Amino acid sequence: MNGLNWDDLKVFLAVARLESLSSAGKHLKMDPATVGRRISRLEEQLAARLFVKSPQGYSLSSIGQGLVDHANAAERAVNGAMDETRAPANVLSGAIRIGAPDGVANYLLPQITAEICDDNPGLEVQIVALPRVFNLSRREADMAITVSPPETGRLTVQRLTAYHLHLAASRQYLDSHKAIETVADLCHHRLIGYIPDMIFDRELDYMDQAGDGARAILSSNSFSVQLNWARLGAGVCIMHDFAIPTFPDLRRILTDQVSLERNFYLIRHADDRKVERLNRFADLLAAKLRREVARLEAIA
Repeated sequence: MNGLNWDDLKVFLAVARLESLSSAGKHLKMDPATVGRRISRLEEQLAARLFVKSPQGYSLSSIGQGLVDHANAAERAVNGAMDETRAPANVLSGAIRIGAPDGVANYLLPQITAEICDDNPGLEVQIVALPRVFNLSRREADMAITVSPPETGRLTVQRLTAYHLHLAASRQYLDSHKAIETVADLCHHRLIGYIPDMIFDRELDYMDQAGDGARAILSSNSFSVQLNWARLGAGVCIMHDFAIPTFPDLRRILTDQVSLERNFYLIRHADDRKVERLNRFADLLAAKLRREVARLEAIA
């Protein structure tokens, strides 16, 4: 690491995370050709190839993968120093990126993070809403919310809160279709759910709660798509209680027969335990998320 320029390492990290010169350039507000020259300069300095180019983009070589940990450490040191010089005590600043499934990303994180930013004007929050597991080792995000604790990796895991799911449909759908009084009645109705081979976490596989052999006729890897089908009167969906108050026309059904409980976990890279700004943000996020889930579930 001796003699390496932080600006070059910052460019290296952007390409490693985004796997594209153009995407890295857009993120850094830099011309892609300049990004390519900076990577070439760094490779010449190290006398090593850092990336392997393919039609899919830029992937790290084995030497590049080894440099990532050092570059991440340098980034944390630089960000920590900047925070100390520009921010008053206990005020958060700089950028923090959160990865989350689209349910929590759409119906919990916007109001929670906006409130945190109101109290910390220098803070920039980025929410990456994707229906998949985030790779914190590659720094796709500073932290991630998941529905299952990870089983591998140098990560810290904090259980945030339980949340609940029930069957629901729009008032329009319920008024125009056969009554649903038991789980067995669901066989006469169009179900909405996840695409089976695209379920990225076993905790999201709950179609069997709708009866033996139940399958979704309308399916998506996105919960938001499923919820929009339901609110438009397209069918019956198993959905988060905390999302239902956003759409007053939705009605929970069979609450005494079908009720699921799941948990949210906050996942962070183990090396970030000493980064005070991330610790403070994580504490605020956890406390506010617990309160918001409880508030929304009480009015579902």
